[in-house]
Amino acid sequence: MKRFTMMFAVLGLVAGCSSTPNEGPKVEERKPVMADTRPVQPAKPETGPQTAPSRPETVGADPLAALKDPNNILSRRSVYFDYDSNVIKEEFKPLVTAHSNFISQNRSQRMTIQGNTDERGSREYNLALGQRRAEAVKQMMTLLGAPGANIETVSFGEEKPRAQGNDEKAYAENRRADIVYGNEQ
Repeated sequence: MKRFTMMFAVLGLVAGCSSTPNEGPKVEERKPVMADTRPVQPAKPETGPQTAPSRPETVGADPLAALKDPNNILSRRSVYFDYDSNVIKEEFKPLVTAHSNFISQNRSQRMTIQGNTDERGSREYNLALGQRRAEAVKQMMTLLGAPGANIETVSFGEEKPRAQGNDEKAYAENRRADIVYGNEQ
């Protein structure tokens, strides 16, 4: 019985390994397919709802003027975080994107991202959290195309509070990452 079982197994293995005839012409007989060489017609502009053009992130011949223009998003420099978090909130993503685009277009500029925390937590923990916040902003900028070599990060932890006090309003003001350009330090 074992011999029959072994013989069927060998026959099944041989049958499984046999090749099936290849359908279609041999490789040598196939003709190359020609690519379509007709010129591509430009797409028609969309006729959907038009949105107003957004304000450029650089203004005029002096791109640094945009950094000081209070009507330009680049004049805002702080990204605020939730308690014990280094996740960039949705509301600050356009700000980070604008600064990423600015430093991408002005590659001679350098920036420092300064991570800050509120006073809760140990000194060591706050330094680490401030660094994670600064790194989170830098990472988003570099993912958007900013040159990472132009961006430094530093953590001040709880050492540079913007607001004094022990209430939630003061804590929220101090949980931030500040974007500082090289010519401003």
